[in-house]
Amino acid sequence: MTVLVWITENTWRAAVDAARPHAGAGARVTLMHVTGGDVAEAAHGAFAGLLGRGRPGPDPGDRVEALAEDAAEELLEAAAARLGGPAERVRAHGRVEHEVVRAAVGAELLICARDGDISRPGPRSLSPATRFVVDHAPGPVLLVWPR
Repeated sequence: MTVLVWITENTWRAAVDAARPHAGAGARVTLMHVTGGDVAEAAHGAFAGLLGRGRPGPDPGDRVEALAEDAAEELLEAAAARLGGPAERVRAHGRVEHEVVRAAVGAELLICARDGDISRPGPRSLSPATRFVVDHAPGPVLLVWPR
């Protein structure tokens, strides 16, 4: 069985815990984190537009991108340790929901967690990105409640 586990900053523990029963012998588990480009792009734009006029120096967007990559790697490492078994680690960059749906092609199960307003059940318990993934996933999705 091939299992894709979508790891996000706030809900990764619940997604990994849900993956454990499916990560038995012979299962191929992939832990995936996607870094959206919006924050780094804003920093690049601010530097190029307002801050960069006649100012020498490094682009702060580069630093933001490096910090995001480091954070993603730490998160994947923690998720792999919590899983307690072999897992492939995948880092992607781009539109989060599109990258997850693309990666889910060929997986027998996609595991993700609710990341919206979890104080009340219903559609608002999913962020727009998670709603897109649930609606467009090419196969079965296990949607779990974070603790």
